[in-house]
Amino acid sequence: MLLSVVIPFLNEEASAGALLQEVRQVLEGIPGACEVVAVDDGSTDGTGLLLDERARSWDRLRVVHHPQRRGQTAALASGFLAANGELVATLDGDGQSDPADIPRLLEERGDFDMITGIRARRRDTFVRRASSRIAFRVRDAVLHDGIVDTGCSTRVMRRECLRFLPLQFRGMHRFLPALFQIAGYRVKQVPVNHRPRFGGQPKYGVGNRAFVGLMDLMAVSWMRRRWAPPK
Repeated sequence: MLLSVVIPFLNEEASAGALLQEVRQVLEGIPGACEVVAVDDGSTDGTGLLLDERARSWDRLRVVHHPQRRGQTAALASGFLAANGELVATLDGDGQSDPADIPRLLEERGDFDMITGIRARRRDTFVRRASSRIAFRVRDAVLHDGIVDTGCSTRVMRRECLRFLPLQFRGMHRFLPALFQIAGYRVKQVPVNHRPRFGGQPKYGVGNRAFVGLMDLMAVSWMRRRWAPPK
């Protein structure tokens, strides 16, 4: 298996079907075997049923269900554990990530262990864009990682590199590029497309991310100083 595309979903009944159709069309143009791992993170709408229905008609789609909401990091970790591909790509379940960027990220990979996107033209509110700029300055002052857009979920990475990352903790999905760097892996950033949501409501805002994000940053800073993985 060359590539596994991992997509977490939480109450995305309005967007899941259209997004999976886009992903399917993109993967048909990629040479080599590909699969999609859709993770239903305890959705309370019809998302889980929709994913199961699509999986019955597409043998390259597998669905992982969380019985209750566990958060985006846990959803990604479940998808990574289920993935078979040498490479793993990630997308948002709300349709804002463009699956058409995946082939270009594969071409850009070269010797890098992760290619992560920078949303060149963000289709978000001014408040969300401004808060992201502030968060970047604070995070870069602490970690000095140079990662411009940690909120971008459009990524391609080597699955082997995921083995020792601390994905048992909430909030670590936003620090994946930094964790790769801490572990000694090479990360490259490239501009990617960003789109309006297909439907539904955003799950994160400034109010429910600021304080928690600061605590997560302190945790990752501690990990960076204490990192000693097995060789």
